[in-house]
Amino acid sequence: MSDGLRFAVRVKPGSSRPRVGGEYDGALVVSVAERAVDGRATDAALAALADAFGVRRRAVRLVTGAASRSKLVEVDGDPGRLERRRRELTGAG
Repeated sequence: MSDGLRFAVRVKPGSSRPRVGGEYDGALVVSVAERAVDGRATDAALAALADAFGVRRRAVRLVTGAASRSKLVEVDGDPGRLERRRRELTGAG
């Protein structure tokens, strides 16, 4: 990763209200409608993150946690802008 931000997310699959926002144990919460079957919830979470951060889907990568609700992701882009947006989404500023 050259420019970008790496951070933890907590995926909530099967949500009736998909959204990106809030904090769970230091991680950004990503609620998605898709169930945790065959990686669908992870794919939906990565797409939701791309939308929330205003980047293309290919700019968001899963680093660890393919089979877990707790994941580590990387988002390509300006680190300062991405960190400000992450803080807005978690409610930290």
